[in-house]
Amino acid sequence: MPREITAFSNPLVKRVRNLREKRHRREEGLFIAEGLRILAEAEEAGHLPLYIFYTAEMENHMMVRRLAYACEAAGGEAIETNVDILHKLSGKDNPQTVLGVYAEFDTRLTTIDRSASGIWMVAQSLRDPGNLGTILRTGDAVGAGGLILLDECVDPFSVEAVRASMGALFTQSIAQATWAEFVPWLRAGPGQLVALSLRTDTDYRVPTYAAPTFLLVGNEARGLPSDYEDECDLHVKLPMRGKADSLNAAIATAVMAYQVLGQRD
Repeated sequence: MPREITAFSNPLVKRVRNLREKRHRREEGLFIAEGLRILAEAEEAGHLPLYIFYTAEMENHMMVRRLAYACEAAGGEAIETNVDILHKLSGKDNPQTVLGVYAEFDTRLTTIDRSASGIWMVAQSLRDPGNLGTILRTGDAVGAGGLILLDECVDPFSVEAVRASMGALFTQSIAQATWAEFVPWLRAGPGQLVALSLRTDTDYRVPTYAAPTFLLVGNEARGLPSDYEDECDLHVKLPMRGKADSLNAAIATAVMAYQVLGQRD
């Protein structure tokens, strides 16, 4: 049976509310995911929440009941609450009626199995959670293995990034590393490192991409450092016919990913 919580002063409400801050997520090793669709995709990918919160109106929803049962069967806790509590937990004026609390994934580079896919996304100093979420969704769409975040990137477990991923956070492998850690790891096995660059004249449609292909995109404002580009096996550019000199980082990554996928198909 679910526990009922309606008081803002409840210790668990305060604890989960604090997960909106990176410091508390790191201390707890937990993060928030919102919405029935995302929680259902997480379950399908093998991830169950430690806590599932839902409103009384959703108690008899078949999928909510299944998720709540699975959560409790795995040692978690199902909690019936109200919209006001969910608003406090998520920070949204119109919160989802279902919210889950999950254990953060192991994001060490050593968890990545490069043989699992022929396409991998790599982002350096990515700052926007929307871009991170879009890259994860693109990776899911093209069957990529996952996303490797280099240096100081936006937290993939932030509420905004999880929301933007629309469930792809649970279907894609995620690793976090420094450039100094990534390069030796990459060179220890097969892998072609391809830089999306403005410092080349090579059209992205010209080269043949070798598997596994690691697509490297830089910071939204600064792009890739020159010494990072020097380490890459290939530099390609998306042609710009108008006045803009570059595409959004996530869009450019998506265009490149579908080019690689098209070659493989």
